[in-house]
Amino acid sequence: MSILVIGVNHRSSPLSLLERVTIAPDRIGKAVVGLAQRDNVREAVVLSTCNRTEVYVVAERFHGAYGDVRDFFCELGDLTIDELTPHLYSQHETAAVTHLFEVAAGLDSAVLGESEILGQVRTAWDTAQREGAARSTLNLLFRSAVETGKRARSETGIGRGTASISHAAVEMISDVVGDIAGKRVLVVGAGSMGEGVAVALHRAGGADILVANRSAERGAALADRVNGVAVGFDRLQEAIGAADVIVACTGSGEPVLTVDQVARARARSSRPLNIVDIAVPRDAEPEVSGLAGVRVFDLDDLRDWADRGLSHRAGETERVRSIVGDEVESFVIESTARQAAPLVASMRESADRVRTGELERFAGRLAALGDAERDSVEALTKAIVAKLLHEPSVRLKTQAGTPQGERNAAAVRDLFDLG
Repeated sequence: MSILVIGVNHRSSPLSLLERVTIAPDRIGKAVVGLAQRDNVREAVVLSTCNRTEVYVVAERFHGAYGDVRDFFCELGDLTIDELTPHLYSQHETAAVTHLFEVAAGLDSAVLGESEILGQVRTAWDTAQREGAARSTLNLLFRSAVETGKRARSETGIGRGTASISHAAVEMISDVVGDIAGKRVLVVGAGSMGEGVAVALHRAGGADILVANRSAERGAALADRVNGVAVGFDRLQEAIGAADVIVACTGSGEPVLTVDQVARARARSSRPLNIVDIAVPRDAEPEVSGLAGVRVFDLDDLRDWADRGLSHRAGETERVRSIVGDEVESFVIESTARQAAPLVASMRESADRVRTGELERFAGRLAALGDAERDSVEALTKAIVAKLLHEPSVRLKTQAGTPQGERNAAAVRDLFDLG
């Protein structure tokens, strides 16, 4: 049994393909359940953000699991194998562990050190646990990954400065339009990304902030927080016509800024409109960028802009990599240790609870036995348990640290419900 990660991210794929395999938060649970039910997958966690969609699995057989996950991506994005394969990457065993720890630490993000990814890793793990798709092996892996991400940000300066997509978007807006004081900025979407954008705009000061969201209550709550104005989706066209800048960051999965809608909104306006579309899939139809006076920036543009601010955090990467290396080593040691003595002890304790429980259940029938006979029954039942568990115990100890040992250890934890 081995840990395997397969994915598509902002480095391996164009945005047009990445958005086809992005999974909405409310569909992640169904995705992990489906993956965990595939023939060669024992456990699964799905991490899907604006920068990546990655599947982490505990594989019964490496090649079989690779095929299962590859097929999952093809079905997800309605892609052929030939369309997908050039953009798909995979790692297994220690390389997969290292990859996840680097993701959690912010080393693999479009904005180096960005802070949002750690919460996204935790949420992906929580979802898989809730659906029963993450058990002993992936629970240990993701618990260690979260700890690695925390250490990276508390012990180094990797997260200093512009360390999130939403903050980078606001800085890019200031770079493009100049002083945002007096500018009317429409934030479309009040989820975590929209919240980050609105809060960053508020902190920058001077912008007139509008918040449009399908859920009026959530949009109003965010608008109140940033001294802005909530706008219902029924007034979205009016808000577009009044805006100088639009930041679109919904999770709708389909365009909310259509070319007809934007064209009608601007029919009586001659001032320029800048749209920053950081949603995946994108919120603005491609044709919007062809309208007169409208400029559209997407995640590719934002990543290029964010690279300019890389130098003051790049010096911290070696320190973070050192932390990642330490945590990977600790994970391997703990993973190996869990396969041997503690697991054997837990297995024997579980079996002995069954043994003593059965003796108690038959206590009435054994009441007529004398002390010597009782001692004989006790010794006999202990000997039976010991003999039954001898061979599994020996194998767990001798094969610890090997793929076979890991397979056996995970099976024992699940079969004996040892956690």
